[in-house]
Amino acid sequence: MGKLTLYGIDLSPPVRSVLLTLNALGLPFEYKVVNLLGGDHLKPEFLKMNPLHTVPTLDDDGFYLYDSHAINAYLVAKYGKEDSLYPKDLQQRAIVDQRLHYDSSVIGSTVRAITYPLIRENQTEIPQAKIDALSGVYESLNTFLKSTDYLAGNNLTIADFSAIAILSGTSIFLEVDATKFPNLAGWVQRIKKLPYYEEVNGSKVSQFTNFIKSKNFKIV
Repeated sequence: MGKLTLYGIDLSPPVRSVLLTLNALGLPFEYKVVNLLGGDHLKPEFLKMNPLHTVPTLDDDGFYLYDSHAINAYLVAKYGKEDSLYPKDLQQRAIVDQRLHYDSSVIGSTVRAITYPLIRENQTEIPQAKIDALSGVYESLNTFLKSTDYLAGNNLTIADFSAIAILSGTSIFLEVDATKFPNLAGWVQRIKKLPYYEEVNGSKVSQFTNFIKSKNFKIV
């Protein structure tokens, strides 16, 4: 296999989802931290790889790919010893794809609506309606998990990695109530038992939550 290099930052949930996939596959890779505040992502050499100047960005021996969902699917398809993380069966894969699209279009947008004003606009008040929307996301995920152990069935997939990477940081805004969302709460605990979870995602979430806490926000 060629040399794999992942460009990213630990604060980014999409980056952490790719780190989870790389570790699940047992792939050797180099991780290069991109200093976004220093403008590393706007340098010509980075723009050559990714004209959208976003992280994560993957360099697979000169093949460049960005967007975590695309990267994770590519990694499993090319390097997976078997396909359970992203099944070849079209119906099983369709369910994984649906969950990935839900992650990008609903989970991601709901969480960004909360975090973007705090991080980029220095706002300190979060409207209750945005927290209610997050609760709605929890409810949908709880429904997905009604009869399965994982989001797309009874096997772990890249859909789980995408979702846990972002949801592991949302408890600072709204805890996953095990009484109200028992299926979701159980899923979170199953993911946390993965042997590589704590190093790859769990230990890095605190960086995100501490950063958010520094904004001294309140829900109104």
